[in-house]
Amino acid sequence: MNRVAFVSLLLSIAFFSAKSDVHGQEWAKKRLEESPRHQEWVELSHGNRKVQSFVMYPEVKDKAPAVIVIHEIFGLSEWVKSMCDQFAEIGCIAIAPDLISGMGKDGGGTESFEGREMTRAVSTLPPDQVTADLNAAYEYLSDLPACNGKVIVAGFCWGGTQSFRYAANNSKLKAAMVFYGSGPDDKEAIERIACPILGFYGENDNRVNATIERSKDLMQAAGKQYDPVIYPGAGHGFMRAGEEPEANVADKTMYAANRDGRKAAWDRIRTYLGSL
Repeated sequence: MNRVAFVSLLLSIAFFSAKSDVHGQEWAKKRLEESPRHQEWVELSHGNRKVQSFVMYPEVKDKAPAVIVIHEIFGLSEWVKSMCDQFAEIGCIAIAPDLISGMGKDGGGTESFEGREMTRAVSTLPPDQVTADLNAAYEYLSDLPACNGKVIVAGFCWGGTQSFRYAANNSKLKAAMVFYGSGPDDKEAIERIACPILGFYGENDNRVNATIERSKDLMQAAGKQYDPVIYPGAGHGFMRAGEEPEANVADKTMYAANRDGRKAAWDRIRTYLGSL
């Protein structure tokens, strides 16, 4: 992440911390409780590091593609786990590693952090450690008998930026889905990307959207595929905000736009995954 993008990310934390309770999200928790799909926790390891990860399986008869889900600045929330279920619902094995595993109180992960302590921990994670954690998730999925060998990555907010960055560090990925995250401002990193990058952005999110043209220029110059789509009226975090209870009962334009943006994004995701 370049310095400008990193500073912008930190400036946004206070606003989104007030709007998101990682230990709440009862609607997301209810989805998981009611899901008919198999879910489990696994411990990934590399070197001396252990990474707790949440896994969901689709109910399908054939081998399935898989997705690494990279969480927001809020850590491995109930909503992120519910996103694994949503990917499983459309036929993917999904894994969401808790990238702050072992870094909290008494060696805990997301569940052991509160508010700004958590966002600070996530935003200051060493890039090399994040890459190693994601590599462990990739290897885990690739070795699963139920996986067809096609693995993509999808990240949200902070995780969206990491998804773009990880594509430059794993040439085996079939695609990277970047949800309202910025791309590497580094020609050498861009040159290493070997898969299509699908961008998902809310119209009312210029903090992030201001970086799109730079990413387009770098990707085009390197002969790489980058397909950004901006969803009208939606804001930052629309994939989560568009699913919150308010989005389904309120008539306010903001809620409706987030809801509609989320629906259009899922239509796009399904279409792309169907082409793999």
